[in-house]
Amino acid sequence: MNTIELRDLKLLFDWLDLNGVLKRDRYASHTPDDIEAVLELVRRIAEQEVAPCARASDLQEPQLTPEGDVTVLPAAADAVRVIADSGLFGAPFDFDAGGLQLPLTVYTAALATLMSANISVPSFMLLTVANARLIKAFASPAQVEAFALPQIEGKTLGTMCLSEPQAGSALSDIRTRAVEEGEDELGRRFRIKGSKMWISAGDHNVTDNIIHLVLAKVADEEGRTVPGTKGISLFIVPKILPDGARNDVAVSGLNHKLGYRGIPNCALNFGDGSATPGGAPGAIGWLVGEPGQGLPQMFHMMNEARVSVGVGAAALACRGYSLSLDYARQRPQGRPIGVRDGDPVPIIQHADVRAMLLTQKAYAYGGLALALYSARLQDEELTAPNAADREAAASLLALLTPVTKTFPSEMTQQSLHHAIQIHGGAGYTRDFEVEQLYRDNRLNPIHEGTTGIHGMDLVGRKLRKDGGKALALLKARVATTIAEARAIPAQQTSAAQLEKAWTQVTEAAASLMAEPDETAAQAQATSFLFGFGHAVVGWLWLDLAVACERKGAADDSADKSLLRGHVLAARHFLETELPRIPAWLAPLAGGTPAFVDIREDEF
Repeated sequence: MNTIELRDLKLLFDWLDLNGVLKRDRYASHTPDDIEAVLELVRRIAEQEVAPCARASDLQEPQLTPEGDVTVLPAAADAVRVIADSGLFGAPFDFDAGGLQLPLTVYTAALATLMSANISVPSFMLLTVANARLIKAFASPAQVEAFALPQIEGKTLGTMCLSEPQAGSALSDIRTRAVEEGEDELGRRFRIKGSKMWISAGDHNVTDNIIHLVLAKVADEEGRTVPGTKGISLFIVPKILPDGARNDVAVSGLNHKLGYRGIPNCALNFGDGSATPGGAPGAIGWLVGEPGQGLPQMFHMMNEARVSVGVGAAALACRGYSLSLDYARQRPQGRPIGVRDGDPVPIIQHADVRAMLLTQKAYAYGGLALALYSARLQDEELTAPNAADREAAASLLALLTPVTKTFPSEMTQQSLHHAIQIHGGAGYTRDFEVEQLYRDNRLNPIHEGTTGIHGMDLVGRKLRKDGGKALALLKARVATTIAEARAIPAQQTSAAQLEKAWTQVTEAAASLMAEPDETAAQAQATSFLFGFGHAVVGWLWLDLAVACERKGAADDSADKSLLRGHVLAARHFLETELPRIPAWLAPLAGGTPAFVDIREDEF
């Protein structure tokens, strides 16, 4: 069914030393056999429940009924319920919250497997898990019991409500208001009024209730708020209130998307009276934590969602690669150079097709390795035996989050470009799946912040404000990999290539950190993000290649074709992708770019 294969995940788990993680107290109740059983269950659900509705959920989009409710394809809704009934919604949560207490590395691999079958269906789960994890982190025990535990159980789904029609990434400009009206057993209760846009799973008929996490500015009775981001607070706003009454949350419309069509994307009105005619004005919501803490709290969910976007993009690349490989092996076309007679040969025998296939593999599994490495850092932050290691993991995760979100999102689009090219004329028809994958992934460079936003985050927050401390931690790990690769004769050239790339990236980062003009530094942020991202994935590929070389030398029973395939994919990435880095970094040394100098009337 072209989902991510268990043998690939097991190889990546070996590389990430998952068995070492399982020996730590938090995860000690799980054995490697338990993990394999979980992933085998996920594979069956992916192939039997999630994949079969992929095309239908694309063609039969969610509908807004005359009554104002949203319905999704029944098969897609059933697939979400099957995932929920399996207990996977609780995978990363503690036992005492009803969860499975699995490593986040394993949960991420499970999510990737489901997403490789059909990106829309497991997106309900990723939003819900992130929502419940935020509530668990910041809300009161009563709020956790009322709103997080049902999501962990899979009985209720969740959303995140940030953007508004006039305010996307510029959250300081949100207009949604919250006026306090009292306190009850769930905490401080507010009446919320405003509109939210681009809300994935904002309404549906998969579950009866939906838990919205809503950013709003606390206002006094005259509607006055604190300007900027300081007054932004976070509220839990359920569709159905704890007493069973309907809350004043209404769908004002559906956004008709290029891809991800199986999960509805909604415009929501909070507190306009349309959902509760005759009732008191304003949607009821409960404050999470203290006023003014909304953005720091929501970033907990946003950063998790950003990693999940990268996971989904990598999963799409893996599926596209698998489909391309199958097609290239089966499609007869042309003959070897110099041969005029005989039957056509499968196109996989042609050099150009082989180059595109290996590029797809390098992008797909490079992106997946990056996503799983980020998840492994989360496990390290949670369970490392000493504070220094936990702090280092947190710093590295923060530095790499913009890359984990962006590299798979952007490079999967290139990978799927090759998938369509390999399929030829069949590739751009709806009869072949790669056309849908291409559309699905095009949303990922925009989900949870555009590529430009993440470039600004990397340069502005992660490099300049940090002073390069996290980058120094990362460079130390890169240096270790390069030294290990140099000890393997077959990897010495690759080691030299990676060292050269990291010298270039280090010099560019130093110039950005030394730039006195913030505007000038940010102008080059996106270009630096691409160069830095390729250097990071080049490092991970070399590190994985070293692990494969060692495993192949030490274990006669190892799958030598699997190991050699990854070693060659690493070599291909280092040979063909790292040379792009100087082109991305060159503008940093070129003075003021033309796009800064040009006036508006000169476009």
